[in-house]
Amino acid sequence: MNDLDPLDPQDPLAALAALRTGQGADLLASLADHDPAEELALATRLRRDHPAALVSAALGQARLRQRAAAKFGAEDAGRMFFTPNGVEQSTRRAVAEHRARRFAALGVRSVADLCGGIGGDALALARAGIRVLAVDRDPLTAATARANAEALGLAGLIEVRCGDVADVDTSGYDAVFVDPARRGGRGRIFDPEAYSPPLSWAVEAARARPHAALKVAPGIPHEAVPEDAEAEWISDGGDVKEAVLWFGTAPGAVRATLLPGPHTLLGRGLPDPAVREVGRYLYEPDGAVIRAHLVAEAAEDLSGGLIDATIAYITSDELRPTPYATAYEITDVLPFGVKRLKTLLREREVGTLTVKKRGSAVEPEELRRRMKPQGPNAATVFLTRTDGAPSMLLGRPVRPGGR
Repeated sequence: MNDLDPLDPQDPLAALAALRTGQGADLLASLADHDPAEELALATRLRRDHPAALVSAALGQARLRQRAAAKFGAEDAGRMFFTPNGVEQSTRRAVAEHRARRFAALGVRSVADLCGGIGGDALALARAGIRVLAVDRDPLTAATARANAEALGLAGLIEVRCGDVADVDTSGYDAVFVDPARRGGRGRIFDPEAYSPPLSWAVEAARARPHAALKVAPGIPHEAVPEDAEAEWISDGGDVKEAVLWFGTAPGAVRATLLPGPHTLLGRGLPDPAVREVGRYLYEPDGAVIRAHLVAEAAEDLSGGLIDATIAYITSDELRPTPYATAYEITDVLPFGVKRLKTLLREREVGTLTVKKRGSAVEPEELRRRMKPQGPNAATVFLTRTDGAPSMLLGRPVRPGGR
């Protein structure tokens, strides 16, 4: 009934190899659009013609491919292979392509990709015409990266090696890229020296080559950025994804890059904006702008000020187009008060209520539950502070090109 020997369900390397055989590939392809909610009945039916361990491996891989589509796109994800950690920790395709374009623009033609994972960055680099050595110490992860390079027709540009990155000779490469592990047994790691490998090791590896990029957590303290590095914070679709320390580019520079675009805001060393009364418009800066400490640059471009010295909301009387912040037209500025807000929303027949907060202890979901909004209209309420006082700002998003 099948051409495969029984698989050891505890051997993920064997499972990966089985999925790459003719029978395994056909089985996996048949699951491309399967409904995970119906897996029990599906598995029962498939086991009539396939080994149980192969069916289990194929279903697990099909689930991972569906999850990975958001990061890699449906076409690539439908051909690639994944591990659970690989889906969770790999670089989103749009971000990896942005980084690959920057490397290519620097004249880089070869990169040692240290801590390469399942190959997300290596694939983007290869598609930019860059030769890649991808290194990971985990055998399954390295095998998965090799399978992905072959599946996408990029094996000629990507060499995958299983080993310790500390043992890699990078002298034959134009640049290095290091993506240290930032998760441990207890979850996310916030101390850069607790990364694996530590940030200090990655910095020394970066300094050994003409160009380098180190992927770090977006919450990295600015004081931890080396003086000879450029720091870039990247968001994709409004979500902050990572920070990157670049070497061999612009030492001391700070930038926020927003994808798609890309749109890049460069630091100009501006002082903090002045605090002023709330104007007609409120601008909510993109998370990358906030993480990069470039709110002052965004405010200057908008002829705006802050609503509070400690709150990253920009206000202005002018409406200016900007990719670096979302604009809202403010209709009401009120002292914080649940009863007052509930009355106002009822009077205006607000049934769709968006609650945002910055500098407030009130939880948005709890406030929304207490408001019990009803009606045909929509509104956004900001729970925040204005010049130190707890406040509520009521308004609506400004549509692109107008109100």
